[in-house]
Amino acid sequence: MLQEFSTPISRQPSTIVLETERLTLRKPTLADVKAIARLANDRRIAENTRRLPHPYQQDDATHFVKTVAGDGSNTVFLIEHHHTTIGVVGVDWRQPETPELGYWLGVDHWGRGFGTEAARATIDFAFEEFAIEQMISGARVVNPASRNILEKCGFQWSGVELHRFEALGSSSPVDCFRLTRGVWSSLKNWGHSTRRGG
Repeated sequence: MLQEFSTPISRQPSTIVLETERLTLRKPTLADVKAIARLANDRRIAENTRRLPHPYQQDDATHFVKTVAGDGSNTVFLIEHHHTTIGVVGVDWRQPETPELGYWLGVDHWGRGFGTEAARATIDFAFEEFAIEQMISGARVVNPASRNILEKCGFQWSGVELHRFEALGSSSPVDCFRLTRGVWSSLKNWGHSTRRGG
Protein backbone atom coordinates (compact mmCIF):
# COMPACT_ATOMS: atom_id res chain seq x y z
CA MET A 1 0.00 0.00 0.00
CA LEU A 2 1.37 3.37 -0.94
CA GLN A 3 2.03 5.91 1.75
CA GLU A 4 3.02 9.54 1.48
CA PHE A 5 6.76 9.00 1.61
CA SER A 6 9.34 10.74 3.74
CA THR A 7 12.85 9.84 4.84
CA PRO A 8 15.17 10.92 7.64
CA ILE A 9 18.14 9.57 5.69
CA SER A 10 20.29 12.51 4.59
CA ARG A 11 21.15 12.03 0.94
CA GLN A 12 21.81 14.60 -1.71
CA PRO A 13 19.04 14.99 -4.29
CA SER A 14 20.03 13.16 -7.43
CA THR A 15 18.62 11.71 -10.58
CA ILE A 16 18.76 8.01 -9.80
CA VAL A 17 16.90 5.93 -12.35
CA LEU A 18 16.23 2.21 -11.93
CA GLU A 19 15.72 0.12 -15.04
CA THR A 20 14.24 -3.37 -15.12
CA GLU A 21 13.43 -5.66 -18.02
CA ARG A 22 10.26 -3.72 -18.90
CA LEU A 23 10.16 -0.68 -16.62
CA THR A 24 11.90 2.57 -15.82
CA LEU A 25 11.64 3.90 -12.28
CA ARG A 26 12.52 7.57 -11.76
CA LYS A 27 11.74 10.42 -9.42
CA PRO A 28 8.40 12.10 -10.27
CA THR A 29 8.43 15.73 -11.40
CA LEU A 30 5.80 18.43 -11.84
CA ALA A 31 5.58 17.40 -15.50
CA ASP A 32 4.05 14.12 -14.25
CA VAL A 33 1.22 15.69 -12.23
CA LYS A 34 -1.51 15.20 -14.84
CA ALA A 35 -0.59 11.57 -15.46
CA ILE A 36 -0.41 10.78 -11.73
CA ALA A 37 -3.77 12.45 -11.05
CA ARG A 38 -5.45 10.70 -13.99
CA LEU A 39 -4.28 7.26 -12.81
CA ALA A 40 -4.78 7.78 -9.07
CA ASN A 41 -8.30 9.17 -9.42
CA ASP A 42 -9.87 5.71 -9.31
CA ARG A 43 -11.74 4.49 -6.26
CA ARG A 44 -10.36 0.95 -6.73
CA ILE A 45 -6.85 2.31 -6.13
CA ALA A 46 -7.75 4.70 -3.31
CA GLU A 47 -9.62 2.00 -1.37
CA ASN A 48 -6.45 -0.10 -1.26
CA THR A 49 -4.00 2.64 -0.27
CA ARG A 50 -4.08 4.21 3.14
CA ARG A 51 -3.50 7.89 2.39
CA LEU A 52 -4.72 8.50 -1.16
CA PRO A 53 -7.89 10.59 -1.10
CA HIS A 54 -10.77 10.05 -3.47
CA PRO A 55 -11.40 11.89 -5.65
CA TYR A 56 -7.71 12.48 -6.36
CA GLN A 57 -7.15 15.85 -8.03
CA GLN A 58 -4.21 17.52 -9.75
CA ASP A 59 -3.63 19.56 -6.58
CA ASP A 60 -3.14 16.29 -4.69
CA ALA A 61 -0.61 15.11 -7.26
CA THR A 62 1.19 18.48 -7.17
CA HIS A 63 1.45 18.28 -3.36
CA PHE A 64 2.77 14.71 -3.60
CA VAL A 65 5.44 15.60 -6.18
CA LYS A 66 6.56 18.70 -4.27
CA THR A 67 6.78 16.71 -1.04
CA VAL A 68 8.93 14.07 -2.72
CA ALA A 69 11.16 16.74 -4.31
CA GLY A 70 11.52 18.68 -1.08
CA ASP A 71 12.78 15.91 1.18
CA GLY A 72 15.79 14.84 -0.92
CA SER A 73 14.58 11.26 -0.90
CA ASN A 74 15.56 8.87 -3.67
CA THR A 75 13.12 6.21 -2.54
CA VAL A 76 9.98 7.30 -4.37
CA PHE A 77 9.77 6.37 -8.01
CA LEU A 78 7.36 6.96 -10.84
CA ILE A 79 6.86 3.69 -12.74
CA GLU A 80 7.05 3.99 -16.53
CA HIS A 81 6.44 1.38 -19.22
CA HIS A 82 7.49 2.45 -22.72
CA HIS A 83 7.63 6.10 -21.52
CA THR A 84 4.05 5.90 -20.20
CA THR A 85 3.34 6.50 -16.51
CA ILE A 86 1.67 3.46 -14.96
CA GLY A 87 2.06 3.95 -11.20
CA VAL A 88 4.25 4.81 -8.21
CA VAL A 89 6.46 2.74 -5.90
CA GLY A 90 8.59 3.71 -2.94
CA VAL A 91 9.66 3.32 0.67
CA ASP A 92 8.17 5.18 3.65
CA TRP A 93 10.95 6.00 6.15
CA ARG A 94 8.79 7.31 8.99
CA GLN A 95 10.02 4.42 11.10
CA PRO A 96 13.66 4.08 10.00
CA GLU A 97 14.14 0.69 11.68
CA THR A 98 11.20 -0.73 9.72
CA PRO A 99 10.87 1.12 6.40
CA GLU A 100 7.64 0.31 4.58
CA LEU A 101 7.32 -0.62 0.92
CA GLY A 102 4.31 0.85 -0.87
CA TYR A 103 3.06 0.89 -4.44
CA TRP A 104 0.07 1.40 -6.67
CA LEU A 105 -0.60 0.86 -10.35
CA GLY A 106 -3.19 2.34 -12.68
CA VAL A 107 -6.07 -0.10 -13.11
CA ASP A 108 -5.37 -0.66 -16.82
CA HIS A 109 -1.95 -2.04 -15.86
CA TRP A 110 -3.05 -4.60 -13.27
CA GLY A 111 -2.37 -8.29 -13.74
CA ARG A 112 0.72 -7.95 -15.94
CA GLY A 113 3.48 -8.42 -13.37
CA PHE A 114 4.47 -4.75 -13.34
CA GLY A 115 3.87 -4.40 -9.59
CA THR A 116 6.21 -7.27 -8.74
CA GLU A 117 8.88 -6.00 -11.13
CA ALA A 118 8.79 -2.48 -9.71
CA ALA A 119 8.66 -3.69 -6.11
CA ARG A 120 11.71 -5.94 -6.58
CA ALA A 121 13.79 -3.13 -8.06
CA THR A 122 12.82 -0.84 -5.17
CA ILE A 123 13.54 -3.52 -2.57
CA ASP A 124 16.97 -4.13 -4.11
CA PHE A 125 17.69 -0.40 -4.04
CA ALA A 126 16.66 -0.08 -0.39
CA PHE A 127 18.72 -3.02 0.85
CA GLU A 128 21.75 -2.10 -1.27
CA GLU A 129 21.78 1.62 -0.43
CA PHE A 130 20.69 1.70 3.23
CA ALA A 131 21.82 -0.16 6.35
CA ILE A 132 18.46 -1.74 7.06
CA GLU A 133 17.82 -5.25 8.31
CA GLN A 134 14.18 -5.54 7.31
CA MET A 135 11.31 -3.98 5.42
CA ILE A 136 7.59 -4.17 6.07
CA SER A 137 4.53 -3.82 3.89
CA GLY A 138 0.84 -4.61 3.94
CA ALA A 139 -2.20 -5.36 1.86
CA ARG A 140 -5.89 -5.11 2.66
CA VAL A 141 -7.23 -8.58 3.32
CA VAL A 142 -9.65 -8.04 0.43
CA ASN A 143 -6.74 -7.34 -1.97
CA PRO A 144 -5.21 -10.71 -2.90
CA ALA A 145 -3.34 -9.25 -5.90
CA SER A 146 -1.27 -7.00 -3.63
CA ARG A 147 -0.66 -9.85 -1.22
CA ASN A 148 0.56 -11.94 -4.16
CA ILE A 149 3.10 -9.24 -5.10
CA LEU A 150 4.49 -9.21 -1.57
CA GLU A 151 4.75 -12.99 -1.40
CA LYS A 152 6.55 -13.09 -4.78
CA CYS A 153 9.06 -10.62 -3.33
CA GLY A 154 9.76 -12.87 -0.33
CA PHE A 155 7.71 -11.03 2.29
CA GLN A 156 6.41 -13.29 5.04
CA TRP A 157 3.03 -12.81 6.68
CA SER A 158 3.30 -11.44 10.23
CA GLY A 159 -0.30 -10.87 11.28
CA VAL A 160 -3.40 -8.74 10.75
CA GLU A 161 -3.86 -5.16 11.94
CA LEU A 162 -6.53 -2.51 11.50
CA HIS A 163 -5.42 0.53 9.51
CA ARG A 164 -7.35 3.64 8.60
CA PHE A 165 -7.97 4.32 4.89
CA GLU A 166 -8.67 7.92 3.93
CA ALA A 167 -10.83 7.05 0.92
CA LEU A 168 -12.96 4.66 3.00
CA GLY A 169 -13.27 7.06 5.93
CA SER A 170 -12.80 4.09 8.24
CA SER A 171 -10.42 1.32 9.25
CA SER A 172 -9.98 -1.97 7.46
CA PRO A 173 -8.11 -5.21 8.22
CA VAL A 174 -4.63 -5.36 6.67
CA ASP A 175 -2.40 -8.39 6.21
CA CYS A 176 1.04 -7.34 7.47
CA PHE A 177 4.27 -8.66 5.97
CA ARG A 178 7.99 -8.52 6.75
CA LEU A 179 11.07 -9.09 4.58
CA THR A 180 14.45 -9.54 6.28
CA ARG A 181 17.80 -8.81 4.70
CA GLY A 182 18.68 -12.51 4.99
CA VAL A 183 15.63 -13.65 3.05
CA TRP A 184 16.17 -10.90 0.46
CA SER A 185 19.79 -11.99 0.01
CA SER A 186 18.73 -15.57 -0.61
CA LEU A 187 16.19 -14.45 -3.23
CA LYS A 188 18.38 -11.85 -4.95
CA ASN A 189 18.63 -14.01 -8.09
CA TRP A 190 15.08 -12.96 -9.07
CA GLY A 191 16.38 -10.66 -11.78
CA HIS A 192 18.52 -7.65 -12.36
CA SER A 193 17.79 -3.97 -12.40
CA THR A 194 20.33 -1.39 -13.42
CA ARG A 195 20.88 2.02 -11.94
CA ARG A 196 21.77 5.28 -13.61
CA GLY A 197 22.62 8.55 -11.97
CA GLY A 198 23.38 9.23 -8.39
